Amino acid sequence: MTNAKSDSSLLLYNWPTSTCSQKVRMCLNFKGLSWDEKILDWKNDEHLSPWYLKLNPNGVVPTLVHAGAVVTDSSVINEYLEDVFPEPGLLPKDAVGRARVRAWRQFIDEVPTPAIRVPSMNNRVAPVLAQLSEDEYQDRVRRRTIRRHFYARMGKTGFSEMEVIESLERLRDTVQRMEAALETSLWLAGNGMTIADISIAPTIVRMEDTGLHALWEDCPRVVQWYARIQAEPCFKATFHAGARHEGTTYRPDLLAAVLRNVDT
Repeated sequence: MTNAKSDSSLLLYNWPTSTCSQKVRMCLNFKGLSWDEKILDWKNDEHLSPWYLKLNPNGVVPTLVHAGAVVTDSSVINEYLEDVFPEPGLLPKDAVGRARVRAWRQFIDEVPTPAIRVPSMNNRVAPVLAQLSEDEYQDRVRRRTIRRHFYARMGKTGFSEMEVIESLERLRDTVQRMEAALETSLWLAGNGMTIADISIAPTIVRMEDTGLHALWEDCPRVVQWYARIQAEPCFKATFHAGARHEGTTYRPDLLAAVLRNVDT
């Protein structure tokens, strides 16, 4: 948290390694806000406890409470913060520019954000699920709300190879789209950092931490963009010690196969 601008009525329910939580933390840090926070115990499913589901029926993080009002969904929270704390801004002043940012945000929510969950969950969560009995596993699936079918597809041994390949292809498509956009601007939607850049940053970080950086190594503009955003104070404040899954690697054979196939 930063101490630059205080608003003690902001309370963020999150956990540091959640990519969606990181999106909101980056926005709060960019705007120089301070906030109180409640770090949920995800290993014991605190986000599925009755008291939390009353706040957020989706049973996911983050959730923002501001002066008693509850705001859910990371992208909605960031736009809410932009509305309530417009300076420094993360949306252009003109309608066309704002639409461009929102188109990026929509794409990021629909394509790379769910895609990175597949290798990430296989790396971190599947080994934990593999230790459960079948009854324990089924109970864990049943307790999910919007992620119930996602967990059922993952199974105790992780997502299938086909689903992993599809996810890696979507991530490759994303960085290539970024490369094209960055041909004409320093940031994804113009020459200033916006909600679009903040929305994709946690996915790029998770890709790097999962050993998937080869997906953008031949994209020089993305490499430069990543160096640029890492130099931002809001990035450094968000990705502090304990907020990353550094040093992990996931299926380099599948990564190599995807890189061979998608670009031919």
